[in-house]
Amino acid sequence: MIVHNELDYPNEHLLVDVSWVEANLGSPEVVLLDARAKGYKAGHIPGAIHIDAKLLKNPSRYTFASEATVKELLEQSGISNGTTVVVYDDGSGVLATRVFYVLEYYGLQDQVKMLNGGYIAWTAAGKEVSEEEPHLISQGSLTLTADNQRITSRNNIQNGLNNSLLLDVRSREEYTGADQRSNLKGGHIRGAIHKEWKDALAAADEQGVVRFKDYKTLQQDFAAAGLKPELTIVPYCQSNQRGAHTYFVLRLLGYSDVRPYEGSWDEWGNAAHTEVVT
Repeated sequence: MIVHNELDYPNEHLLVDVSWVEANLGSPEVVLLDARAKGYKAGHIPGAIHIDAKLLKNPSRYTFASEATVKELLEQSGISNGTTVVVYDDGSGVLATRVFYVLEYYGLQDQVKMLNGGYIAWTAAGKEVSEEEPHLISQGSLTLTADNQRITSRNNIQNGLNNSLLLDVRSREEYTGADQRSNLKGGHIRGAIHKEWKDALAAADEQGVVRFKDYKTLQQDFAAAGLKPELTIVPYCQSNQRGAHTYFVLRLLGYSDVRPYEGSWDEWGNAAHTEVVT
């Protein structure tokens, strides 16, 4: 049986701690996904399966990988329709939240959870790690359905968004255009407010573990930035990894309508007919 812990967020079920993961190790109802870019073979949570978040992106850059591709990737990891998925990275990154977002887009809403503090929280707690790749007992069976109420396109923005707020979660320098990176244009989309993605993370504790800020702090921070729960919130960044992180945080806080701009600045900042503000 899955054990639940109590967390002080409206959607507390989306975030679990080390004790929860330990209590559910080996459960046939739970699949652990290690989304770290490196380090899996050197050690991971026992039973965790590595997932490359980059495989969830279409090579065209501005869309997700196809439903068939995502379905195959998840089924090969043992994920079925009723599976609870727990995904982690190092705790201070954007890879686990990217996986979280794409899986929710494809219909696994409320089935996916994040490990607060990630792998570093696990090792800091002195828990067992493994270098062995788990043997998959059986392949999963999934029915995926894309939810277009969880995504925003360039056309949506250019045609005008109703009751919506564009939220630029890049660095302040990217937002102002001071840091153009490799884009043809620097700056931000007209009307977008700025709130950097990593502001949602608390400072590392004495063991180096980075966790999400508490509910009241996050609620106050986003309200001060101008976010309102009744609005459709449209986060974006460079490639919608940082935007996906903010998607998760807003879901955790109970925002009911969050639709990241998947193309983000990678598309907007390099397209011929997009308006840029500096």
